[in-house]
Amino acid sequence: MTSALSYQQRRAAIEAYFDATAMDAWAKLTSDAPVGRIRATVRAGRDEMRATLLSWLPQDLRGKRVLDAGCGTGALAVEAARRGADVVAIDLSPNLVDIARARAPKDLGEGRIEFRSGDMLDPALGAFDYMVGMDSLIHYATEDAVRALEALAPRIQGSMVFTFAPRTPLLAAMHWVGGFFPRSDRSPAIVPTAPERLDAAIRASGALAGFAPQRTRRVASGFYISQALEVARA
Repeated sequence: MTSALSYQQRRAAIEAYFDATAMDAWAKLTSDAPVGRIRATVRAGRDEMRATLLSWLPQDLRGKRVLDAGCGTGALAVEAARRGADVVAIDLSPNLVDIARARAPKDLGEGRIEFRSGDMLDPALGAFDYMVGMDSLIHYATEDAVRALEALAPRIQGSMVFTFAPRTPLLAAMHWVGGFFPRSDRSPAIVPTAPERLDAAIRASGALAGFAPQRTRRVASGFYISQALEVARA
């Protein structure tokens, strides 16, 4: 097992990347501004993945508390709030959180969003009915991703839905090609995970007793490849 230190080290690298190196590019990617062909495939893939994760949550979230772990520029948080949820949207990057706060519509109906910058594992955030982590665990090794789920589990009443980078030959090839991109276009290293290994690690975790993997779905759109997994209380 990797130590908690490896999670902290990766967290620092991710924060530096999204808060400085690629903030402008990320803000553009997550808007409706024109982008190049490659980034357009990534945008389309992210839109499809966001819709998938949201489809695994109840349509009516009134009275429910949702943690958007790694909220980025806030698109998922807004959709959850429009269903009536009380959303805590947190991201390591204060600059991305500022963009999310500025983009959030004033009228969210019965829902609300509290935007924060910080660690998604902070116990001070409290308890939730659902956790959503879209592409926030893809930079961590399997062991660290499971540790993150273990830290969250005692505070989640319903399900945790998140994404991971599935280990595939195509994804490996894309990482190799991506090494030739300008540094500002590269994210911190994505750590591919074998779906079977992740499933087994979750089922073997004593800290996740009472939770079990449920639905899964892979989204592949050009340079965007990510797999969604639902881990719910049995």
